[in-house]
Amino acid sequence: MKLFFTLSLLFALLDAKVYYAKVEPYEIRDISSNVSGLVVHADESLVGTKLTEKPYIGIDFELDRKELATVREKLMYLKSVIEINEAVLVNMDESLVKKRENYKKIEPLKFKSAVDKDREFYDLITSENLYLSTRKEIQNLKIQITDLKYREAQLQRSIEDKNLVAKNFVLYEMLVQTGQVVGMATPLAKVADTSKAKLTIYLDEADVVGAQKKVVYIDGEKSSYKISRLLRIADGKNISKYMAQIITNPPELFSKLVKVELRDE
Repeated sequence: MKLFFTLSLLFALLDAKVYYAKVEPYEIRDISSNVSGLVVHADESLVGTKLTEKPYIGIDFELDRKELATVREKLMYLKSVIEINEAVLVNMDESLVKKRENYKKIEPLKFKSAVDKDREFYDLITSENLYLSTRKEIQNLKIQITDLKYREAQLQRSIEDKNLVAKNFVLYEMLVQTGQVVGMATPLAKVADTSKAKLTIYLDEADVVGAQKKVVYIDGEKSSYKISRLLRIADGKNISKYMAQIITNPPELFSKLVKVELRDE
């Protein structure tokens, strides 16, 4: 019985596929600028540390801040003007009702001269035109408010883009310095998600089928991990190989080389 178990284990080991992989962070992001401006804050001492809600790079946003305050002030005034015009519109509407009624009463009277009737008619038309003009003004003011709200959103986004935050990511590399002027798409930094780790191996074509059911051993130790991602398109660099990734818990130190085995068990 012991001999059978030993032979079975030996055959399983001979059948195991062995690979070597570097323990990498789950994700490394290349951060580029969405805006243009002067870098006023880029702290190199943060490299290698886990970032907080505090911006790790700051681009000058003083003009954006001032314009945003102006836009919000304009919005407040325009809304106030609309409220006044809407109140005026209510009064004009009530006045028009009376003028229409009066004209209907006057129009059939024979003792009223044509001049008097025309005067009443023109007064009614003038009031109706003023009513329509006020409605038009309200609509134009609402269009201005819509445009200003869009500008407000643009400025808020610009300010956010000029204060880069990557909470719980590790600052992997700082690519700019304080005092540097950056433009759109300028590389700023690299940040890493170290909450998990990633092992990347490249399988032969024959090993792709059933690979995700294999038991994963890391440095000879059986693990509970499985292949998390399997690309069924041959890799561009490793010709005729198929990339597979195993997502693991984070280690104490990244970038070390580990032995990965895929066994049938």
